[in-house]
Amino acid sequence: MIVDFQHLADKAINGEVLTREECLAVLTCPDERVLDLLAATYRVRLTFCGRRVHLHMLINAKSGICPEDCHYCSQSSISRAAIERYPLVSLERLLEGARRAKEAHCRRYCIVISGRGANNREIDFLVRAVRRIKEEVDIAICCSVGLISEEKARRLAEAGVEQLNHNLNTSERYYPTICTTHTYEDRWQTLQAARRAGLHLCSGAIFGQGESLEDIIDVALALRELEPQSIPVNFLLPIAGTPLENTRYLRPYDCLRILCLMRLTNPKQEIRVSAGREVHLRSLQPLALYAANSVFVSGYLTTPGQHYEETWQMIRDLGFEIEEHVPEGPEEAAAVLAVDEVGEAGKSVQVGGVD
Repeated sequence: MIVDFQHLADKAINGEVLTREECLAVLTCPDERVLDLLAATYRVRLTFCGRRVHLHMLINAKSGICPEDCHYCSQSSISRAAIERYPLVSLERLLEGARRAKEAHCRRYCIVISGRGANNREIDFLVRAVRRIKEEVDIAICCSVGLISEEKARRLAEAGVEQLNHNLNTSERYYPTICTTHTYEDRWQTLQAARRAGLHLCSGAIFGQGESLEDIIDVALALRELEPQSIPVNFLLPIAGTPLENTRYLRPYDCLRILCLMRLTNPKQEIRVSAGREVHLRSLQPLALYAANSVFVSGYLTTPGQHYEETWQMIRDLGFEIEEHVPEGPEEAAAVLAVDEVGEAGKSVQVGGVD
């Protein structure tokens, strides 16, 4: 049976949920029809997101020192990966990272700390740091702090954090395969607590962990139910010293199919191409932005990534626009920065990403 991908795009635009059979058709799209699938998906992206792209930069504000056993993570308790391990960085380093993110025309600066969940001392520090950043740098802030209570989430929101990141990571069925020290339900409850506290949600998944096509469909539909504002789509980087170091099966077209499924099942959300894009998409990276409307720049938690100036060039070549942060107020909207302006601005931007 030949699937009409434009029909699936019509369903997404009209707010209809794709059936599991239609989701499977997206994930098993023949190679020779991937461009047809992308064209249909781009129509959905264009309808809800226009030609805009959001840039995001993160800082690994506390590395390693984690009791959890997430099999994909180089910072977990069972990882033998050769990474730098350190406690919370200084407030000045967080502020410096925020300034770099702003110089790179990022819409959001993401502060990440390792561990099962931030303790009261760490929340106190983040509250002080976020208030300082908001005073000195005009940028939105997202925090990723592990499992969190509603009370702690509310403190972050009151300090000026707009969004909390906590990924579902995979399907509920497959979750015990990749982590045993906490559950899928623990993650779901953290997201609900953050939403009750008034935070927007950033939640996505990591693909390429050995999950089945059914698991990919499950997490795509679970995210549709959750309705986070932002969905990061990560592709597993099999880091030496982690249990998944020998897990490899994603091809560039596989990644594009997954991104298309995420857009077709979550048509209005910010879909972010995240960790692993450089490794798995390779020369096909620009095509990812026909499904996604957001991208991380200048590295991830413990691995390097594409420098923001190279990302600017990719966006320029596509004819897209960078959408920057504008503070909430009477004219609440994101400023659109023409890619030609980005190129000019880039001449004075210092090279260097977040460590």
